[in-house]
Amino acid sequence: MIRRLVNNKQDTSLDDQVASAKDGDDETRNAILKQYQPFIAKSVSEVCKRYIDPLKDDEFSIGLLAFNEAIQAYSCEKGSSFLSFARLVIKRKVIDHIRNEQKHPVVTSLDEEVYEEEQMENPSEVAAAKDRYQLDTESWYRKQEIAEFHAELKKYKLTFDDLIEASPKHRDARESAVEVARLVFQDPYLREKVLEKGRLPIKDLVDKVEVSKKTLERNRKFIIALVLIFNGDYVYLNDYLKGVGV
Repeated sequence: MIRRLVNNKQDTSLDDQVASAKDGDDETRNAILKQYQPFIAKSVSEVCKRYIDPLKDDEFSIGLLAFNEAIQAYSCEKGSSFLSFARLVIKRKVIDHIRNEQKHPVVTSLDEEVYEEEQMENPSEVAAAKDRYQLDTESWYRKQEIAEFHAELKKYKLTFDDLIEASPKHRDARESAVEVARLVFQDPYLREKVLEKGRLPIKDLVDKVEVSKKTLERNRKFIIALVLIFNGDYVYLNDYLKGVGV
């Protein structure tokens, strides 16, 4: 009976299993959480840039909780696979955890706290030092993410210089290009054309958007890059896009 149950789960797609867990099937949820522990550990380690031990590291627990939240929040209509969505949720939660730890560091001993205060002229210096540490840490993570995106662009024969040159100069034009990129990303057929073929399906897009073929061709590289960002797990790049109104 157990063997038959396991086989039935293996024959069911991950999306169907997630849907079942989301509807209250705790047995399926626990099975998914157990099966994808290596995926969770890998996703967390990509943020922490070190090996994550599921039995010892607190960050893994954060990732596990995030994966569980992703099961509850996922919808296949969002346009990305569950694992892509889960990886993004995990990374966001772990980065939030790291930021929170930096804002509220744990004091290992009272003597250490007193010693630190004696070394500083006033409490504002302590706060400034903590702020610098947080900024330096986030800067390091941001550089790592940019390096990863640079490598991803190379797969599609694109560079940052290409994006600077291809980026629409006017805000309205940028917003229009972003809407096109979102449409492409959310459409499985169009998204596959970009990710698998490395090209923008302009002929398929002309009838779906209120943008001319000439404009699509001019913004082709910029739109492809945005699709790659939407499809990936670039936490800081996504935050940046939100910050500039994208």
